[in-house]
Amino acid sequence: MATKKPENLSFEEALDELSQIVAQMEQGELSLEQSLKQFERGIALANASSGKLQQAEQKVAILMGNDSQAPLSNFDSNLD
Repeated sequence: MATKKPENLSFEEALDELSQIVAQMEQGELSLEQSLKQFERGIALANASSGKLQQAEQKVAILMGNDSQAPLSNFDSNLD
């Protein structure tokens, strides 16, 4: 199976793959070449995920009717 480009993955898929890469690298069993390849893939996944988060934030701001940070309020879970 071919590896998908990070920008073609969903946010959740990219985050899952990034978590797997971190776990592999933390084990310390990869060669230097493998570690570098995984690091490059991890950076690409992180950048793609960051871009997806920024897009989501922009959509929320548009839906809220402004381009700035909307004030947050506490959620009242005791509504009847």
